[in-house]
Amino acid sequence: MANITAAMVKELRDQSGAGMMDCKKALAATEGDMEKAMDYLRENGMAKAQKKAGRIAAEGLCYAMVTEDGKKAVAVEVNSETDFVAKTDKFQDFVKAVAAQALDTEAADIDAFLAEEWKAEAGKTVAEALTAQIAVIGENMKIRRFAQVAEENGFVASYTHMGGKIVVLIDVESDVVNDAIQEMAKNIAMQTAAMRPQFTSRAEISADFIEKEKEILLAAAKNEKPGAPEKVLNGIVMGRINKEMQEICLLDQVYVKAEDGKQSVQKYVDQVAKENGAKIKVKKFVRFETGEGIEKKVEDFAAEVAAQRK
Repeated sequence: MANITAAMVKELRDQSGAGMMDCKKALAATEGDMEKAMDYLRENGMAKAQKKAGRIAAEGLCYAMVTEDGKKAVAVEVNSETDFVAKTDKFQDFVKAVAAQALDTEAADIDAFLAEEWKAEAGKTVAEALTAQIAVIGENMKIRRFAQVAEENGFVASYTHMGGKIVVLIDVESDVVNDAIQEMAKNIAMQTAAMRPQFTSRAEISADFIEKEKEILLAAAKNEKPGAPEKVLNGIVMGRINKEMQEICLLDQVYVKAEDGKQSVQKYVDQVAKENGAKIKVKKFVRFETGEGIEKKVEDFAAEVAAQRK
């Protein structure tokens, strides 16, 4: 039998929103397999609705930088220990310098980025520049991630929310670029910030993911309606699949500014395209939220102690 630790129970509880005992039961039933335990909770109606973005715990700043012609942009996240430091000019100036570096970098990952020469000061690497800032500010810092977006046949729009807690980039392919279409892109960026989609469209979702969801939802439907005809169960499953797609796919989401409360983001794009005689495609998005998926060690410790006491 697998050794079910308090840390495993906590991790599953954070992911699922289920109760402590339900998480223990699920892990025991699946021999400690986290993915199967999550499926177990969902199939048995124990998992609570969640935003899937994870708990937001770390401080710092996200920042977006776009070239003057709008053809290229980058989003970066730099973390600090406290919100107080994140609001200082020194920290924010450093984040802007990191964004300027990341806008033109050819690094494929964060390790390669940290190893390259720091353009703001010759003779230093990015990692060394970070270390120097830590010494000046007196608080631990981390350059966590960056993402570039380039669009030659259109433009990249950006949106910053809550002073850098969230930044969004939207890749828009369009044969016409004017104020109306740029306003559309900004509105979609705001939608992305608020509604946290996971995918741009259904085309990004693998068939394997859909099949796995169908299996889980079918098991849940059978538990809810034992003995129901297959046709009824399949109808329930497809209805829930479509509802899930409308939540996790940006273009399937209901456009938050829609007057009728029904218009999808894709139909909004189509409407703006028709009004401006343009061919428009929202190709992808980048959404960074400060501290996304990071948990403070003190919270981990407290939760583990609480789990051990139960």
